[in-house]
Parts: sequence; structure tokens; C-alpha cells
Amino acid sequence: RDQPRSRGLGDVYKRQEFNSIEKKEEGKFITRYDITYTTVDHKKKVYEMISRNKNLTTQEELSDHPADSVVLIMHDKTGERLLLNREFRMACGEFVYNFPAGLIDPGEEFMESAGRELREETGLTLVQVNDILGESFSAIGFSNEKNVCVVGVAEGEFAPSTSTVEEIEAQWYTKAEVRKLLKEEYFAARTQSYCYLWSKE
Repeated sequence: RDQPRSRGLGDVYKRQEFNSIEKKEEGKFITRYDITYTTVDHKKKVYEMISRNKNLTTQEELSDHPADSVVLIMHDKTGERLLLNREFRMACGEFVYNFPAGLIDPGEEFMESAGRELREETGLTLVQVNDILGESFSAIGFSNEKNVCVVGVAEGEFAPSTSTVEEIEAQWYTKAEVRKLLKEEYFAARTQSYCYLWSKE
């Protein structure tokens, strides 16, 4: 980042003390750690978490690292339809509605990743960027994975995912269609939140 992130009131009143971080198990894509803190009442709290970083050693590294992935919030050129993936997620054992998203490859700028992931997952082309949101954490309950969200316009013809391990059905949805999905289908939380606000009557 060019500028350090400003600190909020949470830092002023922060009372938990970081003690240590210990690697417990290293997998091919994620690594599990135990983080030990001293709580406000002077007790030890061991917190289990996972990271895409295989060599975490300090508290600063938990948040001060480049984004791991990119998320695409895409509308059609009219702005009246929203792009959603219906994707089978293995960890859930279910199809889940989500925005196109994926990991930023080593040596890749996040905008390169955005165009590549959109094309690989949906067949569409990113033709306009309207906004780039600040970095966000994707699963704060158990991981320090960070995302960058790109908001824009996509065009083209849908095509199957280029990966055989990804079962993805990409489609444009109107606000009425999204409202119906919200009542009946599973969503990723970030996608659900955006869809609720975007489609609200």
C-alpha cells in the first residue's frame, strides 16, 4: 500500500496482547496456525486460524500483506443486470451463488487477475472498471485472506469454466430475479449482502 491504513477507535481501546504464533500444519494451499493472545482479564486465548501464507511469524503479518484474491462485481452495460456464478463449492457440498473471483497468481497485478478470472470462469470480458474497493478480509472468523473488489461492466458470450474442478454456471440476473434467489438459494455472505442492497425495492 502507498499509504498506511488509518487506525480506528478499536486500536485506541485495544487490550488484547499478542503473544505468539505457531505453525501447526502446512497444506498445499493453506497452512493452519495457533495464535496466542492474552485477553483483557489476563487469560491465555489460543485462536486457530488458516492462512495462504506458509510462513507467518508476527502479528503484523496477519494483516499487512498483499491481497490474495480478486472479486468481480460486474453489471451489464445497461446496469440493470448483475453477473452471478452458481458454483459447486466442495467445502460446503452445495451449489452457492457468488461473484466471479479467484487467486492472484504470483507476479500478477490484481487487474490482470480480474480479467483472467472473469474470462476463465464465465467467458466474458471486462470492458469497464467503475471502481476498485479497498482491501477486505474474506473470512475473519478463521482466516486472514484478503480480497480486492473490482466493480465494472462485462460483455461477451458465456462459456464454460476452463477448469474441470470448477462447476460454474454464470448468468445475468435482474433485480427481481435476484430477490427470488435470495429467498431460495445459498449465497456467499459478501455476495448476499451486495445483492440484497442492489435488488431492494
